[in-house]
Amino acid sequence: MKTDEALDNPGVVAFPPLIWLVNIVISVLVHFFLIQLPIMSYRACLVCGIVLVILAPTLALSALATMKKAGTNVDPAKPALTIVRGGPFRFTRNPMYLALCLLQVALSFFLNDWITLLFVVPLGLILHYGVILREERYLTAKFGEPYLELKREVRRWI
Repeated sequence: MKTDEALDNPGVVAFPPLIWLVNIVISVLVHFFLIQLPIMSYRACLVCGIVLVILAPTLALSALATMKKAGTNVDPAKPALTIVRGGPFRFTRNPMYLALCLLQVALSFFLNDWITLLFVVPLGLILHYGVILREERYLTAKFGEPYLELKREVRRWI
């Protein structure tokens, strides 16, 4: 028998950081064992990678702090308790998922590899279809018009 909390969640396909981790591992394996296509000079890639590896966790930690301050659960397997509108949620409805994608891009710059960069596409698609759209349906059903208003005002990604 399922509990109310088990039913009160969006039913995402997997824990988003796990999706990101699997994507990272596969992209690194492809990079080291199959093919490598350089993006640009390594020095330029290193600068881009450093910028993104600072930006992504800053974005994610800001979103985490904003969610905690708002008093809602961060884990998508747990019930959403409120709609979060502050912090990075003013600019993107999915700052943590955006941060995961930026980390994939940062990795590709550190490895200076187009193939690794292209792995942001399946990551984004899995997050979009397996997590975000499910969360949006759940939040619309749970919060109704206030969430629909947020959707009209704030972009899904950037």
